[in-house]
Amino acid sequence: MTMARPQGLDPDLLRAFAYIAEEGSFTRAAERVGRTQSAVSMQMQRLEELLGQRLLLRGKGGAVSLTPHGRFLLERGREMLALNDEIWSTFRAPQVQGTVRLGTPDDYALRYLPPVLKRFADTHPSVEVDVLCAPSNELSEHLRAGKLDLTLLTMTHEPKGWPSTELWRGPLRWITSERYAPHRLDPLPVALAGVRCAWRDAAVTALERAGINYRIAYTSATLAGTHAPVVAGLAVTISAADWVPEGLRALPFGDRLPELPDTAILLLKGREARQPVTDVLENHIAETFRTETRRPVAA
Repeated sequence: MTMARPQGLDPDLLRAFAYIAEEGSFTRAAERVGRTQSAVSMQMQRLEELLGQRLLLRGKGGAVSLTPHGRFLLERGREMLALNDEIWSTFRAPQVQGTVRLGTPDDYALRYLPPVLKRFADTHPSVEVDVLCAPSNELSEHLRAGKLDLTLLTMTHEPKGWPSTELWRGPLRWITSERYAPHRLDPLPVALAGVRCAWRDAAVTALERAGINYRIAYTSATLAGTHAPVVAGLAVTISAADWVPEGLRALPFGDRLPELPDTAILLLKGREARQPVTDVLENHIAETFRTETRRPVAA
């Protein structure tokens, strides 16, 4: 007996579903796909009928949450959409050649650039990406001097009045060791980046406003360098909570140490950036951050 062939999933339905999950709203998802809210609602009805399962739940005030089946579909649907878009852009995108000069802090290069560069190389093999890794304050100077086409920067280092795109935002947290308790020491030993660092300024300002006795015990040009003494139990540092490697933990809010501000990753384009190769890489970076750093709404 021949089994019935499963039906295919329409990428348009999956994309609308993913946007609803990301935005937590039918209205905002409809704006992103360029349809009316009622049209998107009909798409979701069709998708649920096709799969035979409830995917979305509407709460009070129009809030949207995912069912367990919805969370399952979101994870795998994003993979399908990424593959669909990669195939489409490979065959349909115009051939782009040239070199684009990209700046990034070291830590962003390790965490975010591998999937960006892999996807970009697959779809634009004739483009050379010249990557410069340096602290955000130095990258800002290179951008002003016309030495970069694109650069990632930590918020507050961007040149005044320079247009930028916010790729990611989240709270800074105090980071301590999982095995030791340097955050209980007095004076508080702190591992921070060198001078002209937004995170260093945020930590020092917060400690001084709270009247906490501290000493800067270690300095490093990179985030990984500030983590090393923390793993050994010799100091605390600050970081985004989702960047914490094994052996470290983020302190709960209110655990003796003062609250810290948000941080953000920005993408800036040079005044005379090389076109169209710069725009193509810019779009790849922005799309990768949207798909890699977004979290689904809670069920």
